[in-house]
Amino acid sequence: MSIVDLKHPNGTIYVYESHSYWDKEKKQPRNKRVCIGKRNSETGEIIYSKRFEQEIPETIRRGRKPQTQTRRVFYGATYLLDQIGEKTGLTEDLARCFPESYKMIQSLAYFLILESKSPVSRFPKWDHLHLHPYGKNIPSQRSSGLFSQIDEASKMAFFKCLAERRQETEYLAYDTTSISSYSQSLKQVKFGKNKDHDPLPQINLALIYGEKSNLPVYYRKLAGNITDVKTVRQLLQDLDFLKIHQIKLIMDRGFYSEDNINDLYKHHYKFLIASRISLKMFRGFLNEIRPDITNRKYYHSSTGLYIQTFPHPWNYRELKPRSQEEVHGKRRMYIHFYYNDQLALDERKQFYALLDQLETELLEGTRKPEHEKAYAKYFDVTTNRNKITVTAKESVIAEQTKNYGYFVLISNAVKDPVEALHLYRNKDLIEKAFGDLRERLNMRRTSVFSEENLEGKLFVQFVALYYLSYIKKAMTDHNLFKKYTMQELLDELDVIECFMREGKQPQLGEITQKQNDLYTAMGVDRPT
Repeated sequence: MSIVDLKHPNGTIYVYESHSYWDKEKKQPRNKRVCIGKRNSETGEIIYSKRFEQEIPETIRRGRKPQTQTRRVFYGATYLLDQIGEKTGLTEDLARCFPESYKMIQSLAYFLILESKSPVSRFPKWDHLHLHPYGKNIPSQRSSGLFSQIDEASKMAFFKCLAERRQETEYLAYDTTSISSYSQSLKQVKFGKNKDHDPLPQINLALIYGEKSNLPVYYRKLAGNITDVKTVRQLLQDLDFLKIHQIKLIMDRGFYSEDNINDLYKHHYKFLIASRISLKMFRGFLNEIRPDITNRKYYHSSTGLYIQTFPHPWNYRELKPRSQEEVHGKRRMYIHFYYNDQLALDERKQFYALLDQLETELLEGTRKPEHEKAYAKYFDVTTNRNKITVTAKESVIAEQTKNYGYFVLISNAVKDPVEALHLYRNKDLIEKAFGDLRERLNMRRTSVFSEENLEGKLFVQFVALYYLSYIKKAMTDHNLFKKYTMQELLDELDVIECFMREGKQPQLGEITQKQNDLYTAMGVDRPT
């Protein structure tokens, strides 16, 4: 959504909300404009139309007394966010890096959190019902101006501040996600492997999370056609720039390559990374463990898995930049194999069901174009006097299924396979963070059409994600998800009122014991 001004021949400036959508019939992005009012030629403020004004509280309509004289606002949820900002140092870091605009950044982040999935154009209504850091309305034109003013230097300075506050002992989880876009003007919007299977071009977003703190540390926008494996080298440069020390990374198998592993060794970084079980380097180990992997001595009841670990030196190589001399050596590595017998059974059942479907299609003459490669791979088909004979390629099928149920983790630091598994499973927090970005913070599809606005909006969404991540960890630590969703918790606090009168001390509304307990669980004092 964006705000568009159109000047009438009579001089009146009309204001429109422009909404982008995907036209399924024409298979292209389209825009729909809705007039919301006029622009005041002297003040630049929007004079909302009667239809739009109905959604705005009576206290803010023209001709009323200024809201600063007497005002009753919701305070409980924004107070919680205020305290989180103070407790974590987030407010201090924002003020240091964005001294002129940090309160506006915070207020927009609060809005995105408390008004999940709402466009920024709805801020005026929310503003007049809530107490927030900026304390004033932020019309769409103003927020667009803010987005365009968030520059790269200030962002990187902010990330350095976050890096200084992180726990040096924790691993950093690294992953990427795709964000679909209707824009045809953004340079990095490209068609690529869309992780949500959305038929639109996209940008990619790389994110780093603290494994213990559960807080985001850094993000970077990427072109939509950049694959995961190609991002690691730039990641290492970014980490070096941010002066993050004692780096320990957790990554998915999409980031594995020999070059990336060599780069990690070169920088003396610790890592834990998943890898494809089909790689040549694992074949000998798998052939050795398959016959007796389900022996009781390899079973770990705490994980429900069969586990074997092998210390195995990595054949390190490095190309010297000046001399172009290739240096070789051995580096320590642990290879952890895991076998899930239930997963193997499920994967085999699913695969056999597919084979049955393919065979039926061949026998009945109902071949599908998308299955042609699978037909040729798994079956021999002959026709004699109009009779079709289908024979399964048993050796190919056996080769396909032999690794079902297995997965592998490699590390240069984590010797204990159970610890390695625990660390890797904690990486799920980054997937949940992507879910928050896409769903709660309205990032599934971006309708921003300028590079500057996109960068700024992504940053505000990242700040909002920081608050959400803190709340989610506190809820997890205190088992609050058994009683509340995150939205329910925020709603429970958001009903606390504050009555404000000019020249008088603000008067806080009633706080229930349940609300007081929630503040305690969040690690903050109740408002007074």
